Amino acid sequence: MKNKDRYVQPHNTFEAMQTIEQLFNQYRHAILTDELLAYHQQLVQRLQTDIYEAAITEDDQKQLKNLNQMISSMQTWTRTKMMNRPFHYKMKHFKLLDEQPTTFKNRAIKNNGAKQHLSGGH
Repeated sequence: MKNKDRYVQPHNTFEAMQTIEQLFNQYRHAILTDELLAYHQQLVQRLQTDIYEAAITEDDQKQLKNLNQMISSMQTWTRTKMMNRPFHYKMKHFKLLDEQPTTFKNRAIKNNGAKQHLSGGH
């Protein structure tokens, strides 16, 4: 097998960032080990060097902003895991989103009026 066929080789920064996002979402809940921390730091280093330089050459300001946001998000994961706290976020579109969004309960109070309108009980 040739070396160029062996690894995933993205064509632009967007594809590279998507690949790293998918990898991050796979291991974000794993127990922190030395190997995982080294792997994570390698991905962050790759974002800060190779992919950042490629984003500058592409001259896309939105992509640079997303890249900086992704780097800071991945550093947040490192800090959280080093403090031995659970990580309740998922990366989507290069941003951290809460896995359990806030839900609002709707309590409808039935009154004797028309059936189409339910009172909110304010």
